[in-house]
Amino acid sequence: MKKTYRIEVDCANCANLMENAAKKTEGVADAVVNFMTQKMTVEFAEGRDPKTVMQSVRKACRKVEPDCEIEL
Repeated sequence: MKKTYRIEVDCANCANLMENAAKKTEGVADAVVNFMTQKMTVEFAEGRDPKTVMQSVRKACRKVEPDCEIEL
């Protein structure tokens, strides 16, 4: 399952770092962060709960940029 979320990211480099952090999160099959549209698309692993996984993704992204906001 894929879902798209609005995300606040300040620069293209931060977007790339957040994308990599999201991809490494357990339960994420793939993730793409688009700096220009301020959106994150996440493909979840089979059988994983998107809400639970996105809490982990948000935590991982905040390690990259502490003021990161992802609208769940």
